[in-house]
Amino acid sequence: MQIITVTIFNLFPYLPYWGFCGNLVPMNTLTATKRSKKELLATVRSNGMVPAVVYGAGIENTIVSVPAADFKKVFAQVGESEVVDLTVDGHTHSVLVQDVHRDPIRGHAIHVDFLAIDMKKKITVMVPVEFEGVSPAVKAGTGSLVKIVHEVEIEALPKDLPHALHVSIESLVTNQDKIHVSDITVPAGVVILTGADEVVALVAQLVEEKEESAPVDIANIEVEKKGKKEEEAEGEPAGE
Repeated sequence: MQIITVTIFNLFPYLPYWGFCGNLVPMNTLTATKRSKKELLATVRSNGMVPAVVYGAGIENTIVSVPAADFKKVFAQVGESEVVDLTVDGHTHSVLVQDVHRDPIRGHAIHVDFLAIDMKKKITVMVPVEFEGVSPAVKAGTGSLVKIVHEVEIEALPKDLPHALHVSIESLVTNQDKIHVSDITVPAGVVILTGADEVVALVAQLVEEKEESAPVDIANIEVEKKGKKEEEAEGEPAGE
């Protein structure tokens, strides 16, 4: 059985920690195992593994599996926009988590695609937008925050890819203020491809809802009055 070692790079790609044996061990490491096409995916998953495939620059399609618990923890940190250092047969490939298929009911990963990339070439990816701070308008109770854009398209060298782009909403002082894509600050080497004029967030004015009284049906009232008069007439004693 062949073992494939996957190392995930964070903000400090070369920062190690001490292992139990006193050796330096890379942080955020996944161990993938090559699997056969004959293996049933259900069997792979029942053994606590997630089926995966590696493809792209410098590598042929290779099917592997990774420990489900480990992948869940690592993916929560790196997402789909941070580089993974993947070693296969002694050769290291820079890859991204290209796609994650999830169980429609439980939501856990059931298949992962790793895309091999060229570290010397710029790539285009979607990066999530994370909102920070408090809007003065929202704090004053004059409006509610409306988040319109949750991710933007960027271009950069793989080593410069950010995990997310941070947007402060503290500039939303009034209900007329808006944050556009052009207002987003990006790290050096990163270019946003999403339209600069696109609105990212705004404050919508709160509208007080008025209680509407139910419309009066005059026809029903007339019928009720008429029926009441007829009942009264029927109840009167006949004249002598």
